[in-house]
Amino acid sequence: MNRYPAWKYAIILVALLVGAIYTLPNFFGESPAVQVSAARASVKIDATTQARVEEALKAANLTPELVGLDANSVKARFDSTDTQLKAKDAIEKALIPDPANPGYVVALNLLSRSPAWLTALHAGPMYLGLDLRGGVHFMLQVDMQAALTKRAESLAGDLRSSLREKNVRHGGINRNGQTIEVRLRDAETLAAAKAVLQDQFPDLQSTDAPDGTEYKLVATIKPEAARRVQDQALKQNITTLHNRINELGVAEPVIQQQGLDRIVVQLPGVQDTAKAKDILGRTATLEVRLVDESTEARSAENGSGAVPFGDERYLDRSGQGVIVKKQVILTGENLTDAQPGFESQTQEPTVNLTLDAKGARIFKDVTRENINKRMAIILFEKGKGEVVTAPVIRSEISGGRVQISGRMTTQEANDTSLLLRAGSLAAPMEIIEERTIGPSLGAENISKGFHSVTWGFVAVAIFMCCYYMLFGVFSSIALAVNLLMLVAVLSMLQATLTLPGMAAMALVLGMAIDANVLINERVREELRAGASPQGAIHAGYDRAWATILDSNVTSLIAGVALLAFGSGPVRGFAVVHCLGIATSMFSAVFFSRGLVNLWYGRKKKLKTVSIGTVWRPDAQAAEAKA
Repeated sequence: MNRYPAWKYAIILVALLVGAIYTLPNFFGESPAVQVSAARASVKIDATTQARVEEALKAANLTPELVGLDANSVKARFDSTDTQLKAKDAIEKALIPDPANPGYVVALNLLSRSPAWLTALHAGPMYLGLDLRGGVHFMLQVDMQAALTKRAESLAGDLRSSLREKNVRHGGINRNGQTIEVRLRDAETLAAAKAVLQDQFPDLQSTDAPDGTEYKLVATIKPEAARRVQDQALKQNITTLHNRINELGVAEPVIQQQGLDRIVVQLPGVQDTAKAKDILGRTATLEVRLVDESTEARSAENGSGAVPFGDERYLDRSGQGVIVKKQVILTGENLTDAQPGFESQTQEPTVNLTLDAKGARIFKDVTRENINKRMAIILFEKGKGEVVTAPVIRSEISGGRVQISGRMTTQEANDTSLLLRAGSLAAPMEIIEERTIGPSLGAENISKGFHSVTWGFVAVAIFMCCYYMLFGVFSSIALAVNLLMLVAVLSMLQATLTLPGMAAMALVLGMAIDANVLINERVREELRAGASPQGAIHAGYDRAWATILDSNVTSLIAGVALLAFGSGPVRGFAVVHCLGIATSMFSAVFFSRGLVNLWYGRKKKLKTVSIGTVWRPDAQAAEAKA
């Protein structure tokens, strides 16, 4: 009746083993480390970078505990802060020969002291949020009206070109804020202009009215198109911020949308507010220029000759020099979109650019006059230019759609399109809220949170053991397993633990033990009713299950609502809350019954169970009669 098959005990053992392995990294603490990341989005972090870091440390007679490579950085862990500082100087000297033009960011960081075998299993500690580790918090307001005005300016230029192509004469096109006004001389011309708007500009809606002897056509951006522009501007700004924050060497930055026009940026571990502000507000620009392919220019590419008059020398992504003319053909303002793709015939990776009307017209003329010549796209950041790509012009390109191809991998096409698309902010932003949390306050928060969870667990365990005796011990062990599983799941997900998350942990302890209280009281009721001990245990678990399920489902609904509609700290609380409910279902019911079955299930002639005082109705009646 009260026996588990072997496979159920196997599940319990596997769950405990996995939980213990993925919880362990949280107990090893952190070691000082040096993190090497890219200063520009075009710089690659790969195995070659790791090898250069290892060679620099070896040359400086420094022995790291661990050197690892992840998707965005190379990290070297050391045993002391003195070694960490020496390593930072050695790596900077090796990787950044020109401090005025750094290709890498060498930053101080902290890494888990987890042993190599845990790291090999991808077992890492939970990340600590801003309130536990310290750092800076910014709330940025995106100027959506500026984004809409910029879009209206682009549409006005496109409309001017389209009317010219259709031979529709007008008396002038003016942009007034986010509206476009077109003056037309008669009703026939008005009808032709409205036809062009309807056919080629689905994002615009128009009204017309007589204006003296002429007509005035007023076009505005449709509400759904305006929302699309705002969403795209917000996403592009978030992507750009991600690229820039890599420069700070932050392990787990939080960059997320809040509301319709705000972005929250949290940088744990960063104390230099001025540096963070400088990077968040930095501007980047794109320029398109022709490559000088004369004999003098080719000799100057490798630095062996002088740069010809009227030219400039920039490096491409591989470090090769490119001589370009000073005359700027197009800027990033003429680029409306850049997406990776594939060539229709050869299936080679490509970058597909979309230009506005002014850019398309200029690009058509330039490509017609410079066939078989190279054209460079240069990204400028902090006054330093870098050639992103320099393709050969094969034919005249019209229509405002440009395809760049040739010896690119899929990843390079994705990276190039990202650089071109997110090189600059789509709309200006303003910092409306700023907070700095020191590391000492973060350590104090960790200590307080840890003590609250620990003492809450101890108090609950003492009460359960005193009130329910041996069943209380089983319940306390199940509660410890619940905490173990919760921490393991959070570590496996590499979740960021915040102070509200620790509060949710303390709350989960009380909610998890509630299921065991229901089970224990149900077993007591069965014993009062005269059931045998084995029958009482079986009926207690079976009949309490429906109540436990109902209570947990209702709590989970509240948690999911917080997760769906909350943001920031509320979402952090909700994540731990929902995961805690799931782990409590396993520990309070499945695991605790396994313990009870293991202890009592093999006793055929069980007479009593240790579950505290059981008041029987007949005993109470006998006392009253006496």
